[in-house]
Amino acid sequence: MPPNYITPNGLARLTRELEWLEKEERPRIVAEVAYAASLGDRSENAEYIYGKKRLRAIDSRRRFLIGRLEKVRVVNPADISGDTVKFGATVVIADENGDEKTWRIYGEDEVDVEGGILSWRSPIANAIMGKEEGDGVAFQAPGGKREIEIVSVAYEPQGPLPDKLEFKL
Repeated sequence: MPPNYITPNGLARLTRELEWLEKEERPRIVAEVAYAASLGDRSENAEYIYGKKRLRAIDSRRRFLIGRLEKVRVVNPADISGDTVKFGATVVIADENGDEKTWRIYGEDEVDVEGGILSWRSPIANAIMGKEEGDGVAFQAPGGKREIEIVSVAYEPQGPLPDKLEFKL
C-alpha cells in the first residue's frame, strides 16, 4: 500500500479526531451504556442496544484512524516550490467553457470538495500531476471525458486549524 500522504493540518485533524474519540466520545458512550445496563433487561433496552452499536462504530473508526496514522507521510506545501503539479499544490484550472476553479491537491483524509480540496488520487489530480502551467489535459471523469488547462500552480502555506473542530461518526 502507498503511504498516507497528508499535510500538517490533515495530520493535526486526524490526531484531534482520535483524541476526541478516546477522551470524550467513547467514555461518554461507555457511561451511557453502563447506565442503560443497570436498568435491567438488556434484550429490549433500546438505549443499551443503541449504545453498544455506537461503541462498535467508535472502535471501528479508532482502528481506521490508527491504521491511517501508522502509514502517514507528512508533506508541507510551504516547503515545496516549482511550476510542476505535485502533492500540496494549489492549482487553478480552466475547463472547456473557460470557467476557472482553484483546487488544492492534498491527502485522501483531507478531501473537502466544497472547500476546494481534492485527494491526490482523484481523477483530476491524477491527470494534472507532473504537468505545468499552460498544459492542457484530457482525462476520464465519472461524468465522462473532460479537458482542462492548467492556469497556475503555487505552493502555499496552510493557515492554522480552528481551535474547535467538530467530528461526527
